Amino acid sequence: MYDTYILYRMNAHDFFKQDRFAASTGIELIEIREGYSRARMQVKPEHLNAGQRAQGGAIFTLADLALAAAANSHGTLAFSLSSTITFFRPAKEGDVLYAEAQEKYIGRSTGYYQVAVSNQKGEQIAAFESSVFRKGEALPFTL
Repeated sequence: MYDTYILYRMNAHDFFKQDRFAASTGIELIEIREGYSRARMQVKPEHLNAGQRAQGGAIFTLADLALAAAANSHGTLAFSLSSTITFFRPAKEGDVLYAEAQEKYIGRSTGYYQVAVSNQKGEQIAAFESSVFRKGEALPFTL
């Protein structure tokens, strides 16, 4: 699956830049370490719903990329089994949102993560949680 990258090990930030969908939304990973990550997204007009607030899917995508980075930070491929999100307050154009993912459990083949999404004022916008399955397939990156 990662044959073109097997010749060298890239850093984790470069690996996750290959997430074309997240990249197309303007999300960037700002920190990755084992079992943890932090991502950022500035709410732009293309993120807004008809009510002029950040579309829930945009916020979900931000949290999901943070989850992916934290869950895959151990160097083995992990996929989400289930994810839920609860929205607490709206975000509007110009807000900068941060998603902070933390590993709460890691087993041989599963893991559980919580992601807090907050705005530039530190107000929590949403809570996201996910369980993952670890395939055991090595990833071509280092932290």
